[in-house]
Amino acid sequence: MHPLQIAIIAAEPSGDSLGAQLMAALQTQQPEHRFVGIGGPQMIAQGLQSLAPMETLSVMGLVEVLGRLPSILRLRRALVQRWLNTPPDLFIGVDAPDFNLPLAKRLRAAGIPTVHYVCPSVWAWRPGRITKIQAATDLLFSVFPFEQDFLRQNDVSSTYVGHTLATQIPLQPDKQAARKTLHIPATKPVLAILPGSRQGEVNQLAQPFLETAVACRQQIPDLHIIAPMANPAMAELWQAACARYAPDMPIQTELQTSQTVLTAADVALVASGTATLETMLCKRPMVVGYHIHPLSYHILKNFRLVNPDKLVLANILADEPLAPTFIQNDCTAERLAPALLHLLQSPHVREKINQAYTAVHQTMQVNTDQRIIAAITHLMS
Repeated sequence: MHPLQIAIIAAEPSGDSLGAQLMAALQTQQPEHRFVGIGGPQMIAQGLQSLAPMETLSVMGLVEVLGRLPSILRLRRALVQRWLNTPPDLFIGVDAPDFNLPLAKRLRAAGIPTVHYVCPSVWAWRPGRITKIQAATDLLFSVFPFEQDFLRQNDVSSTYVGHTLATQIPLQPDKQAARKTLHIPATKPVLAILPGSRQGEVNQLAQPFLETAVACRQQIPDLHIIAPMANPAMAELWQAACARYAPDMPIQTELQTSQTVLTAADVALVASGTATLETMLCKRPMVVGYHIHPLSYHILKNFRLVNPDKLVLANILADEPLAPTFIQNDCTAERLAPALLHLLQSPHVREKINQAYTAVHQTMQVNTDQRIIAAITHLMS
């Protein structure tokens, strides 16, 4: 493949990780590829010329985005104009479908090939978006095997590339090595808390998650609690919440070490999203919680834009509800704590879940880099 000028956009840490892996894979074949767009520290480290801070796009919920919508739309218009004036050879949108798909549609209409990496969760919420996918993409990279039938039925050209986390995370995580790295005693019970990677998630989930941790520690006094944060800003937000909702409880906060933290843990309390996939691949039993702005939830629920049974990737992939899930008004310490305590106090249940997650992990291990290179080479030929 000859060197390409590739426009690429990711909007949050999980997308930054996927985008960086994709860039690295393409550069192994052609080191002179050039990348410009929006991404985080991992993509920038791979050589991305980033045109705006990734955090500009990291907004959750329907109502929450309204305050930042004008600036987001201005940015998208500026990117469209830039790339219509100086067309890249290829545009790749990494997740963030509400931002990337309309942009891709404009570029595709101008003859620029477009790829979308990560199938929007149309199988879980806002299924009508499938028409936008059809109009915006020449090729879609799906990361979960169950998506392929759905995409074929809806005439979307797609390639299953697997998820890079499935190759990065070992089938048999080394708990004791992780605890040594994090200076956690080998025999202590450990609870990992992952309240999300975006400001809105941490704001919504810090209180119920911390109140849950306090309730669990009252029952298990030597419980060690640890929380990995995606970046310093989220760590600062989290520590302020700790001071407010759990002032007397020691909580270890780590930066950008979620896999190590999950590997060291016995059980995790996790925000719904990519973190549930990471937790599953680390073979850790989890309880999932989620809470968004009440008006956002009202709209999603009453217009039947969300399927609650398909919100947690770990449960979909395992094909059974191994991760108890509590959303909106059920996302409280009164509901979360008993579910966590059951897992913490039931080693046989944890082992059963470990075995189920290991079996799923084995089915997800494919050569992602090779599939990405082959698909893009075919698209550009």
